[in-house]
Amino acid sequence: MKQHAQERLMHQTHGAESQVRDHLLATLDLGFARDQDTTRLIKREHYGPLRVQKALYPENPSICHAILIHPPGGVVGGDELRIQAQVAEDAHAFLTTPGAAKWYRSNGHVSQQVLKLQAEKNSVIEWMPQETILFNEADVKLHSDITLAEHANYIGCEILCFGRTASGEQFTNGRLRQRLSIVRDKKLIWHEQGCLIGGSKAMHSPLGLAGYSVCANLIAVGATTSAELINSVREAMHTCAGDSGKWGVTQMKSVISARYLGNSSEVARAVMLAAWKIVRPAVCGHPASVLRIWNT
Repeated sequence: MKQHAQERLMHQTHGAESQVRDHLLATLDLGFARDQDTTRLIKREHYGPLRVQKALYPENPSICHAILIHPPGGVVGGDELRIQAQVAEDAHAFLTTPGAAKWYRSNGHVSQQVLKLQAEKNSVIEWMPQETILFNEADVKLHSDITLAEHANYIGCEILCFGRTASGEQFTNGRLRQRLSIVRDKKLIWHEQGCLIGGSKAMHSPLGLAGYSVCANLIAVGATTSAELINSVREAMHTCAGDSGKWGVTQMKSVISARYLGNSSEVARAVMLAAWKIVRPAVCGHPASVLRIWNT
């Protein structure tokens, strides 16, 4: 396994005694290519605690599944994750995680994840991690850059949980800064960014979280779809969500955005999967089936 040059950032905490802890930098660089009827994981380089165990094929050989593992189980203030993947022409890669990502309190330091995905002509890349839990007093940056060639397709999903509500914790202090940029055929087709401060008015504003603690978003990029498909997505999301939150679906040319606000990560996941099951066949040409790892 190729090792990158060691990079460490140091910080000093204050208490009865001064203690020094290394900020962890973890990187993962993946490459996928088509070999006859099979998509193969041809590149797997890592540094630090970020891994892919092996390529899996729970659907068929044309779709390579890579399960990203972060052994520490949580991201401490000051830690950084860098994930990048390149999918060659005609290949199909599916990236997911075995469990929720936990971002702990900052202790005065910013944690961040930088995601860079690139898909070549006629290829597909899916980014479908499980939920992200932001602990109270976390200070997090999430930056995602998606670069697609002509006729390349992408589906990405994100579920954010503000505070550990099951333990009675709310996100009253902390900060989340996000940026998502999608370029297709050298044209910027989607860009959004924002900053949410724990305990701020945005947490309760109709223009923000509207008082909810969970938000989810699914973005799909592919051929322009029909109004009937969008209506089907709306009906499926309504069936799952009911009156437990707010949801909506928007199509802008080749981009579909499905969003949900609520107070349950389980409902959010069900709503996103319901949308994915309808959108995926239209965008990727493959049926969608829930992975066993998502139910463990």
